[in-house]
Order: sequence, then C-alpha cells, then structure tokens
Amino acid sequence: MAARSDSYTDGLDVYLVGGAVRDELLSREVTERDWVVTGATPEDMTARGFRPVGKDFPVFLHPETNEEYALARTERKTGRGYHGFGFHAAPDVTLEDDLARRDLTVNAMARDPDGTLVDPFNGHEDLQARRLRHVSAAFQEDPVRILRLARFTARYASLGFAPADDTMDLCRRMVGDGEVDHLVPERVWQELAKALGEPRPSAFFSVLRECGALARIIPEVDRLFGNPRTTLSGEQADAGVYAMGALDTGAAHGAEPQVLLALTLQDLDIVCGTGGITGLADRLRIPNAYRDLAQAAADHLPGVHQACTLTAGEILGLLEHADAFRRSDRFHQLLQTAELDARASDVAVPETGHPPCLLLERCLHATRPVTGGEFARQGLKGSAIADAVREARQQTIEELLDELSGAS
Repeated sequence: MAARSDSYTDGLDVYLVGGAVRDELLSREVTERDWVVTGATPEDMTARGFRPVGKDFPVFLHPETNEEYALARTERKTGRGYHGFGFHAAPDVTLEDDLARRDLTVNAMARDPDGTLVDPFNGHEDLQARRLRHVSAAFQEDPVRILRLARFTARYASLGFAPADDTMDLCRRMVGDGEVDHLVPERVWQELAKALGEPRPSAFFSVLRECGALARIIPEVDRLFGNPRTTLSGEQADAGVYAMGALDTGAAHGAEPQVLLALTLQDLDIVCGTGGITGLADRLRIPNAYRDLAQAAADHLPGVHQACTLTAGEILGLLEHADAFRRSDRFHQLLQTAELDARASDVAVPETGHPPCLLLERCLHATRPVTGGEFARQGLKGSAIADAVREARQQTIEELLDELSGAS
C-alpha cells in the first residue's frame, strides 16, 4: 500500500503511518488511514486547501477525504500526566523523528510513497512475534500509553499478542512513580469504552491488573478479585475471574458495550457495598445508560434467573422494580445480560420450554396493553386506578402461567 498522491499532495513528502500499516501487515481490514508529511509548514498545508484541526496543533484534514495529515513532529515532557507535553513541528523533523515519539513499535511503521515499509524500530518483527513492545523509554512519560497498551492487547490477544516483558516492567515503574494517578477520569473511561468493543476485553483489565494500574485507576474492579461468588451452576468462583469470563462470553456473542459493562460490574455492589456502581460511574463520568443497566443487572439478575420459580405476583413485582413498563428497551438489555450471564456460568439455555428470559418477555408483552385509561373511563381515580392496573396485570400473568403450564 503506497502513500496517496493527488493534486493536493503533489510535491509533498507524504507517508502512510500507524494503524493502517500495522493492520495491513496483519491482513486485517484497514478502516482508517493517517498520514505524516515531512518538510512542510502549516502555511504549505493551508495553501493547498488542507483544514487545520484545532488551534496551534500541526494536524490537517484533507480537503476531500477528511483524512488526517499531520506534520512530522517531536514531543517533550513538560509536566505530569498526559497533558504535560510540548511539541515541535518543523520542516527539519524527519519521519523517523516522528515515529520515535509513538507508543508501540507495531504502531511506529510507515509506508513511503512507493510502498516501501519504513520500520526503524523493528515493528514488523514484533508483529511476527506477536509482541506489543514500547518504542523507547519515552513511553513512561505518558500514562495514557498504559491504557493503550491494555486496549491493544484486548484487540489482538485472540491473535496471540501479549505485552513484552520489558514493557510491562516499564508500566510497573510508571505505577510506582505515581504517573497513572494523573490520568483524568474521562480518558480512563474513553479507553475502557473502546476496550469493551474489542474481541477480548478482559485482556484490558488483565494488563492493568498485572502492572498494578487497575488498583489505582479502577480500584472497584480490582477489588472483585479475591472475593468469592456462587455461579448459577452452584459452584464457587472468584468474583473477578468470573466477571472477566462473563465479559469475554458477552464479547464472543456480539453483545453491545452497555451489556458488557453490566456483566463486568454485576457483583460490584456486593463486594464494594451499596453504591459501588454509582460511585464508580460518577468518578469516571460513565454515561447514564451504562450506569443504569449495570445497576439494573446488580439489582435484578438473581430475580431474572429465578423467574421460572416465581409466582405471578413476584414476576409482576420484578417487572415493576426493573421499570420494564416504562423502559422496555433497557429491560430487554437486562434480559440479554442475563442470558449471557447464564452462558458464562455454564448453565445451558434450553431450546425448548420457557427459559427465564423468554418467560419474562412473554409476561411483559402480555401485560403492557393493560393501562390506566380503561379504568379511568370506568370512573376510577388516583390510587384506585393503579391498584386496578396492577390487579389486572397480575391476573394476566397468572393466566399466561396456567397456559404455559398446560402446554408443557
């Protein structure tokens, strides 16, 4: 794959860099392309119609493709945390200078205009060895790189990739030096949210735990490990190990990120005490939809799993407490979470009969048409309407249970 040349880039030294080169060498689909330009100035770029991104930062958008073209630059540490950097972009900065500032060798490769691989840090060799290795000691200057290492491990673990030993040693030193304590919550959540979309998201937590970062930045999840939980099959398991298995089970079945987080955090309130999930969500600025489903899973998964043993009144109470009538979409997510949790616990989902989630789906479907309008037209008011609705819904569920019982 050679670097692109068009009327906007003619005369510029343009190199394809980073993830596009890495994924091409791995025979993976390339979905995004980034480019580095050497020997040019911001004025050269704007004169050609490129649009600057932000202010005082040497990245530009192509006039037609909107792909990012960055002037080659170097970086230097100016303070703590990932904000503490200054950069230098000038025509004398070389491609190798630019690649040297990157995090991992597999991300520090480029293609020159004729398609030749530019690989000053042996990234291709590390790809073949399935090794995620830091480019230089400058890795330790940016704590976000620990999160990125964990996320890339989650992406490529299924291909056999793992962090290099010396890279993990460097991460441990960063934790010991307090560098990860300067990560802002929003960036932690941003990387975690991306990791939830990777093929093996548990590897994200595993890398952070192995280097000691998990206890510093997401201590609630770290506390899951070492605490017992009883699986649906009745066996004892480590809550953290179980959470990671449930997380990967969900990922393997294509679950959406909100469900995956719920699977991960379902035991958090038990281990950390009531408010553990909301406390974590508040601290990391986790969106409400993620928080609410995780809390619903913590509160209601046991009841969902036991639905086939519940009475009609108990089923109605579960539907009400889970807010199924007002938030049916979230309730369906809760049922999906329960199904995946059952798979993670090695409880077979029956192909016949009425498994718990299907039973609850049918109960909700049957009772949703029962509303207060009909009873208001009969002259009932206030709490009398609510009582009548509840009684009618319970009767509907009882009739459904009798029907199902007779059919089985």
